[in-house]
Amino acid sequence: MSKRLQALKKEKPAGTLSLPEAVAFLRPRASAKFDETIELHAHLGVDPKQGEQAVRGTVQLPHGAPAPVRVAVFVRDLTAQRAATDAGAEVVGGAELLERVRTAGKLPADVAVATPDMMKDLAGVAKILGPKGLMPNPKTGTIGPDPAKIVRELKKGKVAFKMDETGNVHLAVGKSSWPEERLVANARAALEAIRQARPAAAKGEFLRSATLTSTMGVGVRVRV
Repeated sequence: MSKRLQALKKEKPAGTLSLPEAVAFLRPRASAKFDETIELHAHLGVDPKQGEQAVRGTVQLPHGAPAPVRVAVFVRDLTAQRAATDAGAEVVGGAELLERVRTAGKLPADVAVATPDMMKDLAGVAKILGPKGLMPNPKTGTIGPDPAKIVRELKKGKVAFKMDETGNVHLAVGKSSWPEERLVANARAALEAIRQARPAAAKGEFLRSATLTSTMGVGVRVRV
């Protein structure tokens, strides 16, 4: 453990903090040689082995996501293709894009969007897109008749989240260089979205705890 991290651990508050207090503690201590990401980690009271208790959803971060997102759009209609490109999509196409994915075995994007009529054809490249988390899904809002609208939402900070195999959700909510109020607002929106994603099968306390941290920093418990 580095001397820097040892010092941070000694300064770390023993109890739980409000979001503004947590951000105020973490932000000035994110002193790595790069702009550290501020991350929210939530521990949920669900059984990850039970499919009906799976947690996933989306959140529109009010101040945008901490990293730019590359968007690919699968759509046949040429007018819709132009609209998606104008909205900021990096990769747009129909049958020809599907063929490019088959040939290359990859898609140069972080998120894939599709119109409903494309989903049948996308099944043919599901083995390529699925393992990378790039298969469009109605639960993440990446399938719809107006792909340009979806692209605009993604570019403005709409992000998807999904519980991991240990029952935790992890979300990046900003950069340490951002003003504190922006970080607090994004973290608050993320916590509320996680609460709203509670499955009907979940029993008892759902949001058990939450921690805010920076890439190279210590975790601080926040009140939920």
